[in-house]
Amino acid sequence: MLDEYSLWTEKYRPDSFKDVKGQKEIVKRIKAFVENKNMPHVLFAGPAGIGKTTLSLVTVKQLYGDSWRENFLELNASDERGIDVVRVKVKEFARTKAIGDVPFKIIYLDECDALTREAQQALRRTMENYTQTCRFILSCNYSSKIIEPIQSRCAVFRFKPLEKADLFEIIDKIADREKLKIDEKAKDALVEVSEGDCRKLENIMQSCAVLNAKITEEIVFEVAAFARPKEVLEILELCVKQDFPKAKSKLLDTMLNYGLSGLDTIKQVQKEIWALKIDPNKKLEMVKDCGECEFRMVEGSDEYLQLESLLAKFVLINLK
Repeated sequence: MLDEYSLWTEKYRPDSFKDVKGQKEIVKRIKAFVENKNMPHVLFAGPAGIGKTTLSLVTVKQLYGDSWRENFLELNASDERGIDVVRVKVKEFARTKAIGDVPFKIIYLDECDALTREAQQALRRTMENYTQTCRFILSCNYSSKIIEPIQSRCAVFRFKPLEKADLFEIIDKIADREKLKIDEKAKDALVEVSEGDCRKLENIMQSCAVLNAKITEEIVFEVAAFARPKEVLEILELCVKQDFPKAKSKLLDTMLNYGLSGLDTIKQVQKEIWALKIDPNKKLEMVKDCGECEFRMVEGSDEYLQLESLLAKFVLINLK
């Protein structure tokens, strides 16, 4: 009964290595560690929603069986990022022996690139001192934010966004279990808006399925607050034709219809520039202007003013 009310990201989280999609080489190596009942400290690096936490949980469940909860400590460094967490929580857990026939416990530190440098220095010593009784799985989005001494103590695995075929498998599996009808265009739309992020894909699917047993391309774009690529391309084509008033009006309509922020719009515009049938050098100039516009928005400039300015630059580039 509880499954009925579960988030799909948890309901469809894999429980075994064979169910983990993508990252085949990484899964193969981690599985070998589990079979040998021995593993080094590991660092999982990569974007959000591509299986870092899932693979950590699968590893622990396969390693310890029913007693996995007693031998596993999960901490999120975004919540607790100071040195006290490492000195108190991590050390307390690390210094006690594991239950069962595996000689070590596992501490999973999620988003550890949010740890302060002082906390990372303390963690480095803890990793050295308690190797006999504890192994660490560290997870981060950017490995460059982890200090070098920690990286050198870990086997580093770099995760990639999921490929189209893997995402299609996940879509088909959920559609079959939830008795949903999804047409081919809607599948492509789901892959487009999720950008290789499985968590995002499942959340969008669940949102689409609440009111509709049949999921269409239009519903996906509406729920994801994502403009259709065709509409963004139309705006750019109007700039190429030097029709600034129409391009500006179409951009405003698109942003209001889909509830897009300025940064969302910039990302989509930048993607669709490459589909234009114009001189490649002009495309390069347009992409460069996108980068400048995004920087100004991040710094706090007015979104609509910056986007209008961007369209004006596009028109001027295509006047040459």
